[in-house]
Amino acid sequence: MNTTAIRPVPVKVLSLHNKYQRRREKSRWLKGIVLGMGVCGLILYFLVIPIAGDSLVVQYPEFSGRFWPWMIFLWLTAVPCYAVLFWGWSIASEIGQDRSFTLKNARSLKWIMVAAIGDTVFFFAGNVIFLLAVINHPAVLLASILVCFIGVCIAVVAGSLSHLVTKAAGIVEENEAYI
Repeated sequence: MNTTAIRPVPVKVLSLHNKYQRRREKSRWLKGIVLGMGVCGLILYFLVIPIAGDSLVVQYPEFSGRFWPWMIFLWLTAVPCYAVLFWGWSIASEIGQDRSFTLKNARSLKWIMVAAIGDTVFFFAGNVIFLLAVINHPAVLLASILVCFIGVCIAVVAGSLSHLVTKAAGIVEENEAYI
């Protein structure tokens, strides 16, 4: 009887393999979410909003002069959103390579914060300017405050995470120096 043909795999090897698989799976899920958000953004910015704007122009022809300024303005607000998706993809890639707590991720989170603040300020200022130019309605300006609140919340969360990841990266570097 040959007993060397069947060897049990050491538990530690399986444990490391499972950790690696879980990390890669998390990274794939995060990248899938980023891609999904990108597709949803494309549908929103280039299908839903133009169709809604066109239907408003059909119902209220006096709004026809407002369609293109609003479309251009809203498309410009998409630029920082897609930059955020780029940084999110970068963070997901770093997580997949077991580099969650790095200064690179902290910088990406800081840039997400800056983009969220910038987009929020741009969106609110644009709504105010459009209101003053009489191509906006006060109710739309009030509704935009909710969108701005969401932008500020994203900025605060990203800024807080950037701070925490920076501290964690310092601890990781400190621990690696002792090893």
